[in-house]
This record gives sequence, C-alpha cells and structure tokens, in this order.
Amino acid sequence: MSTTDPVREPLTGTLIFERGALESRCVEAPVLDVPPVSLGEVLGGQARTAPPVLPHVTEVEIARHYEHLASANFGVDSGFYPLGSCTMKYNPKVDEWACRLPGFAGIHPYQAEETVQGALELMWGLQEALAEVSGLTAVTLQPAAGAHGELTGLLAIRAYHTANGDPRRRVLVPDSAHGTNPATVAMCGYEVAQVPSDGRGGVDLEALTRLLDTDVAAIMLTNPNTLGLFDENILAITEAVHAVGALAYCDGANLNAILGKSRPGDAGFDVMHINLHKTFGTPHGGGGPGAGPVAVTEALAAYLPGPVVVRDDVGAFTLRTPERSIGRVRSFLGNFGILVRAYTYIRALGGSGLTAVAEQAVLSANYVKELMRDSAWDIAYDRTCMHEFVLSGGRLRKETGVRTLDVAKRLLDHGVHPPTVYFPLIVDEALMIEPTETEGKATLDGFAAVLRAIAEEALADPGLLQSAPYTTPVRRLDEAGAVKSPDLAWRPRGDVDA
Repeated sequence: MSTTDPVREPLTGTLIFERGALESRCVEAPVLDVPPVSLGEVLGGQARTAPPVLPHVTEVEIARHYEHLASANFGVDSGFYPLGSCTMKYNPKVDEWACRLPGFAGIHPYQAEETVQGALELMWGLQEALAEVSGLTAVTLQPAAGAHGELTGLLAIRAYHTANGDPRRRVLVPDSAHGTNPATVAMCGYEVAQVPSDGRGGVDLEALTRLLDTDVAAIMLTNPNTLGLFDENILAITEAVHAVGALAYCDGANLNAILGKSRPGDAGFDVMHINLHKTFGTPHGGGGPGAGPVAVTEALAAYLPGPVVVRDDVGAFTLRTPERSIGRVRSFLGNFGILVRAYTYIRALGGSGLTAVAEQAVLSANYVKELMRDSAWDIAYDRTCMHEFVLSGGRLRKETGVRTLDVAKRLLDHGVHPPTVYFPLIVDEALMIEPTETEGKATLDGFAAVLRAIAEEALADPGLLQSAPYTTPVRRLDEAGAVKSPDLAWRPRGDVDA
C-alpha cells in the first residue's frame, strides 16, 4: 500500500468503530409486528444501562473497510510463500466450489444418517484414501489440526499400552522435531527424552539404542524430518523401537514430499497424523478451520475416537464407535468443509497426480537449494533434500551483524513472504525454505535472486536490513512486547458497559 495515495491514506490504521457517522446505517429494520418488550423485563439486572457503542456505517463503507484490510494481508493468492514445514501451497478453487455445493454446505450434523448418505460416503472414501496413502489400516477424521492429531494418536498409544497391562513412562523425540511433539508428550502424561541428530541430519542410531528400553512407550518422528531430509535409517529405527515393545509415531506434516513414493506404514510406523492443509490443498487455519486425521495399524484401530464412518453389508454408510475407543476428541465428526476440499483434491489428481505432487515438490526444493550454492548462505546439510531445505545465515551474521530476522523483514519489501526462521533449532540462524510444487520456475529463480540481492545489501549497508521492512502497512513490530503485553480489545472512551 502506498502511503502517498491521497484516497487510501486516511484509511490506514482506522478501526471500523472509528468510521462513519451517527446518521449512517446499512440496513432498515422491518416494522415491529409483535408487542414490544423491554430488555429489563427479559434480562433483569443483566440488561445494559446504556446502548452498545456500535459502528454507524453505510454498506459501501463496510465493503471498503474490509477490502482495505484484505489488501493489507499477505496470502498464497497474492505472493510466494516459501514457509518451511508449513507447505503453504496454492489451494485449487475447484475444492472451494465443491465444499459449497448445497448438498454439502446445507446439511447439519444432527440429521438422520439416511438423509446424509452422500456426506458419509465422502467421509468413508476419504478415510479409505488416507489409509492407502499412509499404508495404515484405519482412520479417524475427527482431529481439528495436526497438533490435535498428535494428541489423538498418542492417547491411542497410551490406551493400547494400558490395555496390555504395560503402562510406560517415556516417549522419545528427535531434536529436529516440531515443537508440538514434546508438548503433546507432556500433555499425555509422558516424560520427554530427546534423541540427537547425526552428522547427516538423521536420527543418531547409537544414541537411540542407548535410550531404548521397556519403559519407552513410543518415538515421535517426522519423516522426512524438519531439515527436509528422508532418514536413511528409517527401517532400522522402527525395528529397534518395536524390539522393546514400543510404537512408532509418524508426524505427517511432511507427507507432501512422499505421496505415492513412500508409505509410512510400510516403513514400520504404527500411527500418523495427516495435515490436510499441508498436503491435500485445503486452507491453513490461522485460528480457523482445520483437520488432522489420524491413521493407525490394525492393532490400534479399536482405540480410535468414535464414531468413524463404516459401510454395512448392504452398502449403506453408518457411524460406529470402535470397541475400545478413547472417546470423542471434538464435537461431531470433524471439520466437514475441510474434508470435502481434501477429498476433491485427491479425486481430481488421482494416484498418478498425487505422485507428481511429491516429485515436483522435491524437484523445486532441490533446484532452489542448488541456486543458493556458492552464496552468502550456507546449506545446513548438503545432501539431496526432499520438499524443503535449511540455509544458515550464521556466516552472514558474523560478517555484518545482520540476523535472519532482519533478512525475513527485508524479504517483505521484495513481495515475498519470509521462510520459517530460527527453526529447526539445531541450525544457526536458520532459514527453512519450502517452495512447494505449485510455484513455477520463474518464481523460484526470482526468489533465489532476491536472497542473493539481500545478502549483497547486508554486506554494503547492514542498517538497511536492520530497519526493514519499509513497504508494508506497518513497520517492524515489537514482537516480544506484543507477546508479553498483548492488547486484544478496543475500548470506546466513556462507555464502561461496552
């Protein structure tokens, strides 16, 4: 947004409450056709003593206000979003069309099963597709996000061990894991034991062997991992885990890299969650709708949350709760609109299309990684990556004082959303880059050129980066202060009841 535009400048920083005038309105209430009742009669002492301070705006003012807010935002439809580990790829619009069909958008979860057979068939079909992709047996669609899927999967593991009279105390988590993994372990009442990485970015087998004993309930492992690397010893890892009676949990955040190429179940994993928003073309949450289905082996199917969709002997679809279910983990059956989007994505691409997704994602990541060779950035683990890779800005920081955060802010001035920064924690000044399969070669070439240009800026004028960004609706924020002292509500002056 240009701050020199005389038409749009007055809108900058204006709240909807601060616009309009008392005489403005956007609706006309119908004539009252029932006897009037005062709020005091209905609410008693809970009634307001003064009217609420609401915006007085016209319809066109509302439209322009929200259009302005939208234009100040950054999303996958407006620019490149190489956010490592998050797989911020383009969401096909056909998926949006499908989830808005009246037969899907207009139904209610309390309807009788016989009136929603189409919806149940779609969910059953999605369960079957996810089971095939994962190489596992049974699937629940209930979890609302990836971390929620982790919780569900680990609760099923705990129920399994408890039912076998063998409650255990510890869960192993690699040092390259997503931050939600150790948090989930703690929420489920287990102790976290960290497994270090080896020199090639995989799990250190010797360290794993030392940690494994009959008190270990599971290992939570991301494969490909958060360094963008497929663990070369994955079969040895799952075999060693199973040898002590523990189970192997796969964090499915990076499934996008191996669709049609490698199935976690075939590698010995017992449980995995699948982030539909990362792999199957559905929108990211941002506090909104999401889905993190969980797939398990036959041995764990009885512990899944219920109900799940099954097909009976006559071909009808119904809901059934597994025999030893851990119970519901959320209301109803999950976020149905997201499930429709994912099913549409899978059916539109088919098996060969899903395989092409992984092939292109891996090709794109390796292409950008090679473009960054012999630059100011160091490749953290210089081997063939999967769908993402990690650069280190440690050398640039030592030479110029410019940190990865400064680089991230400067990227915004070039119209590129920053990659994930400072993660994984085991890489100094990390930039975690995931191009995804939906970006063209010109975009990838441009991104690499921008990274090189920013490094040259850092060498010539470090202060330029340390004060960036310059072109965004707001400048650099005090992020630490915002976390410690958030101001999340607007209070109108003089209205204590609002």
